[in-house]
Amino acid sequence: MSLKLIPFNKAYILVPQISNHNINSNMLTLRYLSQIITPSSELISLSRSYRSRNVIVCGLKGPRPRYPRVWKSQKKIGTISKSKKLVDCIKGLSNVKEEVYGALDAFIAWDLEFPLITVKKALKTLEHEKEWKRVIQVTKWMLSKGQGRTMGSYHTLMNALGEEDRLEEAEELWARLFSENLDSTPRMLFDKMISIYYSKGMHDKMFDVFADMEELGIRPTTSTVSKVGDVFKKLGMMEKYEKLNQKYPPPKWEFRHVKGKRVKVRTQQLDEPSEGVAEEQEEFIDDVVTSGCEKEHDEQQDGGIG
Repeated sequence: MSLKLIPFNKAYILVPQISNHNINSNMLTLRYLSQIITPSSELISLSRSYRSRNVIVCGLKGPRPRYPRVWKSQKKIGTISKSKKLVDCIKGLSNVKEEVYGALDAFIAWDLEFPLITVKKALKTLEHEKEWKRVIQVTKWMLSKGQGRTMGSYHTLMNALGEEDRLEEAEELWARLFSENLDSTPRMLFDKMISIYYSKGMHDKMFDVFADMEELGIRPTTSTVSKVGDVFKKLGMMEKYEKLNQKYPPPKWEFRHVKGKRVKVRTQQLDEPSEGVAEEQEEFIDDVVTSGCEKEHDEQQDGGIG
C-alpha cells in the first residue's frame, strides 16, 4: 500500500492506494501534516491572492481572514470639543425644564460613565458667557444624577442663583448646606452669601452670616472684611468698625504677578492714599522687571557663546 498526498482547500488528504480490487472506493483519512512530514517552505508558502492586510497566516493551517470588530469604539473625542458641543446643544433650547433635561440625557446616552469633566468644563464656559439660567439648569441636572456633589458645584449654583435674583432658592441651598456641614462649611460659601446679601442691601442677614463665621473660628477674607466695614460706616457704627479693623487688620503686603513673576508689594490703603508709597511701588516693580529682563538677556548670550 502506498500513500498519496492530495491538496484539498489548503489541507492535505492521505489517500491510501489499496491493491484489493474488490473494494471500489478508496479510504480517505485526514491528518495534520505535522504527524506525517516536516513542514517546508513549499507547504507554508501562499499564493498572491491570499496576501492581504486582513489575513493572518498560520504555519500549517493556512490563512485565516480577520474581520473588523463590530464593537470597536469610534475615535475618542477630547473633553474640550465635547464640552463645546454640549454648550451648543443646550443654547438654542427654551427654558422648559423637561426639554433641557431631555437634551442633556440624549447627549450622554451612549457614554458608559457620566462625563463629569465634560460637564464641568461646559459649566465654566457658561459662567464665562454669563449664561446663568443654563448654569442653574445644567448644575441641577448634574446633581439630580448623583454626580458632582462637591462644594465647588454648590458654590457655582449659589453664584448663579444670586446673579439671577433667585434669592429664596439661594437661601434654601445655604441653609441646607450649613445645617448638614456645620463644622466643615468652606469659607468660600460664607463669602458668597455675604456678597449676595451685600449686593441686595440685606445688612441684618449679612451680619448673621458674619457672626456664624466668627463663632466657627473661620477667618474672613479681606474682601469680606471690607464689605462688612463699609456697611458699618454707612450705618454709623464707627465703634464696631474700629473693632473690626483691630481684630482683622488689613495685610501690609500682597503678591502680584508681573510678567509671569510673583512680586511682593506693599498694599496701598484706600482710606489713606499716599503718592509716595505708590511711586515707590511702581519703581520697585520696574526694577524687578528690568532686572529679570537683563538676567534673561545675559543667559541667552551665555547660551549662544557656549
